[in-house]
Amino acid sequence: MAIRTRGVGMRVLVTGGAGFIGSNLVDRLLEDGHEVAVVDDLSSGSRANLAGAAAGPRFALHEMDIRDPALADLAESWRPEVVCHLAAQISVRKSVADPVHDARLNVEGTAAVLAAAHRGGTRKVVFASSVAVYGRPAVIPVPGDAPTDPRSPYAASKLSGETYLAAFRALHGIDYTTLVLSNVYGPRQSPDGEAGVVAIFTDALLNGAPTVVYGEGTQTRDYIFVEDVVDGFARACGDVGGGGRFNLGTGVETTDRRLHTLVAEAVGAADEPGGAPARLGDLPAMAVDPVPALEALGWRPRTDLATGLKATVEWARTRSATQ
Repeated sequence: MAIRTRGVGMRVLVTGGAGFIGSNLVDRLLEDGHEVAVVDDLSSGSRANLAGAAAGPRFALHEMDIRDPALADLAESWRPEVVCHLAAQISVRKSVADPVHDARLNVEGTAAVLAAAHRGGTRKVVFASSVAVYGRPAVIPVPGDAPTDPRSPYAASKLSGETYLAAFRALHGIDYTTLVLSNVYGPRQSPDGEAGVVAIFTDALLNGAPTVVYGEGTQTRDYIFVEDVVDGFARACGDVGGGGRFNLGTGVETTDRRLHTLVAEAVGAADEPGGAPARLGDLPAMAVDPVPALEALGWRPRTDLATGLKATVEWARTRSATQ
């Protein structure tokens, strides 16, 4: 169902729009009647994710790095009313191994996006942040006003992005909303690289490959379906939530072992994962409180985990059949 944001026909620029979350957001924005331009260097995103969007008249893909000076030229000529900034280096482990590279993409990149938004007269930037900014929270589910405690260069770069948003608002009057994403899963998530565990389990179980649960399988995460996440972005494109940080999650903890059982049930495979030692640095538990997002954005998670996993498995089956 289309949600009216500021009005039908906005121009929205989506960075990272060829990726998992970004491409789902593009589809939603087009469904809501907006014009959409995507900026993506396709280093991890895919043109295939945008095949449906590219068939319509209100869409354009610009293959470029967000740090390219051409981004500011694009913003000045196209003048997007809203920028949804999802392009990022998302691997915590890669950020630890090469913090300078992480900062170049996530800190310098965000500064470049904001400078382009200013040059293009953009009204608002909607920024994708991460639960990593909370570090090891004292309270779960993590409230929206919880103190930040970044414990990796990736978390630090995301928090830096939030600081840049506030600075550009003070300097140039660009409104913003920060959305802190818990563990997002759903169609188009790749099982490769720094993938979500849902995609990893789904791909392995569909292909009869072994699966692994680390430690005792008691680590918990808060799994949120991608369609619910893009609904949060669509709502934040409007006049609500200005200057705020809002958690997009369910508030429900699911253990790794329980997740494996649920994915195996959705696939129709044996629930028999292998074991491995716990990974150094993994958080023992995480879930976020979505209530402030409900109050400010009118947003709530609508997809329970079993339903979301069923849709994810159906998409993965279809993708495998067409490859």
